[in-house]
Amino acid sequence: MAKSKLIQANKKIEEKVVGAYKAIENGVTGTYKKIEDKFVDSFLTRDGETVEDAKKRLHEEQQARTESAKADVEKRSTEYKSTAQKSVEKSMAISEEINRNARKH
Repeated sequence: MAKSKLIQANKKIEEKVVGAYKAIENGVTGTYKKIEDKFVDSFLTRDGETVEDAKKRLHEEQQARTESAKADVEKRSTEYKSTAQKSVEKSMAISEEINRNARKH
């Protein structure tokens, strides 16, 4: 019986703590969203654009920038690999030439 009272008391405490946490979490999240919406409305919307439209446009612009950056990195990587390969081939050709000249003498 003592065990069940302890379990019941712990369960009540658990419910109160979780409930308080959820209330704080919802309050903070809601406040953040209000601040975010006000900022977007004040500084990032264009004429006649709603906050939701501005957020969608900003998200799409960010995706385009990210894809462009990835493409640039891939292009540079390919160029560097090509340059490195040419350098290795040139070094190998020089090494072979040195070896041929060494055999002649």
